[in-house]
Amino acid sequence: MNSNSRSNNRKKRHYRVRNKISGTSQRPRLNVFKSNGHFYAQLIDDVKQTTLASASTLKMKDLKSTSNIAAAEQVGAEIAKLAIAKKVTNVVFDRSGYLYHGKVKAFAEAARKAGLKF
Repeated sequence: MNSNSRSNNRKKRHYRVRNKISGTSQRPRLNVFKSNGHFYAQLIDDVKQTTLASASTLKMKDLKSTSNIAAAEQVGAEIAKLAIAKKVTNVVFDRSGYLYHGKVKAFAEAARKAGLKF
């Protein structure tokens, strides 16, 4: 059996990056996760070990498809709106081992356009 599957390689990349970045209450970590059907984002304060805000396609009922680039852009705009409501504008972007391409890139650009800085 090959133990180097795509998901295991992504998890290794994620753990390697997580050893280097951390979120605080002034500059929380913006974490993303994508499954086959949905896209999720969280603002995490690693010092207090709390989630400050979260957004996902599960909460958005007006989407035609929950697993495409347009859905990721809407999640990016929503998490930026929630962050600004909590008076957070600077974040550390944690792409969770995913390539900065496609949905992750669209999410990040939408969050930046809505007012987050990273």
